[in-house]
Amino acid sequence: MASSAAAASISMTTLRNLSRNHQSHQTSLLAFSRSFHNLRISSNGPDLSLRSRATTSSTPGFFRTMCSSSETSRPTKIQELNVYEFNEGDRNSPAVLKLGKNPQQLCIGDLVPFTNKLYTGDLQKRVGITAGLCVLIQHVPEKKGSRFEASYSFYFGDYGHISVQGPYLTYVDTFLAITGGSGVFEGAYGQVKLRQLVYPTKLFYTFYLKGVVADLPVELTGKHVEPSKDVKPAAGAQAAKPGATIQNFTD
Repeated sequence: MASSAAAASISMTTLRNLSRNHQSHQTSLLAFSRSFHNLRISSNGPDLSLRSRATTSSTPGFFRTMCSSSETSRPTKIQELNVYEFNEGDRNSPAVLKLGKNPQQLCIGDLVPFTNKLYTGDLQKRVGITAGLCVLIQHVPEKKGSRFEASYSFYFGDYGHISVQGPYLTYVDTFLAITGGSGVFEGAYGQVKLRQLVYPTKLFYTFYLKGVVADLPVELTGKHVEPSKDVKPAAGAQAAKPGATIQNFTD
């Protein structure tokens, strides 16, 4: 019990530090003082331009055919999926792995592994978790925020998972690339819109999924609650009561 209390205390301290850093942003940007100049690459090898005309003309045609075939075989129908992500302070998340020079503030290069809870867009069911890693790459004082590079996954129990990668800006809506999926999300690509509601504990996502052959499960695609800083999950979903979760939800 003492160990759990200590871990929870560390987690909440981390959340407070992230929020304080987001509001103050007194750490200056780290920048390169020099740029690379006069980079030249020379070669004394054979002149590759002397390859036969037949080879150079046939190769582009071959790849055009292959790419065209690949593109036409991928489903292009867009399916929307809305989910809410909440940090409820009970998963010992986030953590901060310090690589920057200032031990008291979040610095460029610091790593932030995290895992939060996921709910359906209508907030009636618990579906799973997020899990991944953010790297702080820029403070933006004029916007009172920060820029992270993020790579993480959304887990939906027996339905599978979706992986994403891209920018996470704490002060504006952003789009990340959908890099793949499993289960009913196998073959997924496209993009997801991240909407910051309360940093860093409450977010809303809209997936624009391509590549998914079958229609998405009905229980995942109900009418979503309009995003606001005041939204919260249904009590049954938050408590993971029977009927208020998807089957074998990821915990």
